[in-house]
Amino acid sequence: MSTAVLMGGLLAFIARLITGAQGHWRGCAPKAEQRIYFANHQSHLDWVLIWAALPHDLRATTRPIAARDYWTKTPFKQWLTTAVFNAVYVSRHKSADEDPLEPLVQALQHGDSLVIFPEGTRSNRGEPQPFKAGLYHLAEQFPNVPLVPAWIDNVQRVMPKGEVVPVPILCTVSFGAPITLAPGEDKRAFLERARTAVLAERPRVT
Repeated sequence: MSTAVLMGGLLAFIARLITGAQGHWRGCAPKAEQRIYFANHQSHLDWVLIWAALPHDLRATTRPIAARDYWTKTPFKQWLTTAVFNAVYVSRHKSADEDPLEPLVQALQHGDSLVIFPEGTRSNRGEPQPFKAGLYHLAEQFPNVPLVPAWIDNVQRVMPKGEVVPVPILCTVSFGAPITLAPGEDKRAFLERARTAVLAERPRVT
């Protein structure tokens, strides 16, 4: 067994130990099919939590999106995101001749599933910020790939923006019913509907 596989198992164990990493499949079942999971974004641990909440057999084909400038700063971070998580690197500061969606398109063409955060940056406001256009363009180009909304709860308290030491707190990931781009649906309406689908999975306060 490779070092990367062992590290992946260890990180999944640690994520569950610290957060519980409970996955609630409320709108769909975990299934070995190509999907785009899209969720709210509050912490660097977000994609680790979704990855840990997935069944083991789905992790190998489900790739998170990672900011190249942050996750390649050190050899360990780069090894972690490439060898363990098989992340898709994206540039947060694009050049004039660069298509930021190209790495995602290539991964989807390869048959991989993706974990993306349509807000584009982390937020501590509670509710997601307006979604950026990337999710809409992927839905246009890959109409047969289900888009699964997910709400990550409590992870901002485990590792808030600016913190580096995680705090043990129970976290959940709630997966909703897949959505697709409707015929003739414009970008603004779709992105608002997608954001509403994520918000719909937020646990109710009783």
